[in-house]
Amino acid sequence: MPMQRGRQRRGRSPYSAAMTREQFLFYEMRITARLLHEGLPPAAVEERIAAENLFQYPTERMLGRMARACLRRIAVLDDLALVEALANAPFDEAKQIALYAMMKSYVLAAEFMVTVVGEKYRTRDFTLGRADIAAFFLRLREQDDVVAAWSEQTITKLRQVLVKILVGNEYLDNARAQRLNLVWLSPVLERAIRAHGDEVLLPAFNCFS
Repeated sequence: MPMQRGRQRRGRSPYSAAMTREQFLFYEMRITARLLHEGLPPAAVEERIAAENLFQYPTERMLGRMARACLRRIAVLDDLALVEALANAPFDEAKQIALYAMMKSYVLAAEFMVTVVGEKYRTRDFTLGRADIAAFFLRLREQDDVVAAWSEQTITKLRQVLVKILVGNEYLDNARAQRLNLVWLSPVLERAIRAHGDEVLLPAFNCFS
């Protein structure tokens, strides 16, 4: 997962604002992983989620869109052991796997987790405030024309999503907290990250060895 360098012209951006719609989706990811682990093919998983409203969403359109998002994220894991762990492992381990899938799916999430959170762990500076997140987006805007064209509302929503991810994975105690907690990488996930050649993502999990 390459970290962004140099300014990118419009139309060639690796960044997407899709996270404003799709969020972290941990419980949806877990449900989807369980159906896949049962042996259902992706199309059947999407059909069952919609038919039984397994995500408890108000509209069928939203069900389909989020089911497809979950299937895409799980597909990028390309690892049956991680799918099984996402489906059945304790919450803290499964959430780390869901975060890894999100980082594999969205360059923006990966870069934030590595260059902001991972750098905080590397330097042992556990403060993380609004200024740090604002500086991250300012840097992206300076580097990428597509990000530069995003509205302030989009940036605000993305910032909120990133904070929710940190809270959901216990990096932060709550949305107002400004001190990072220490996290410990699941051995199952660490082995998978190394096996897939994604060591560049390890700092996001406070792993530097």
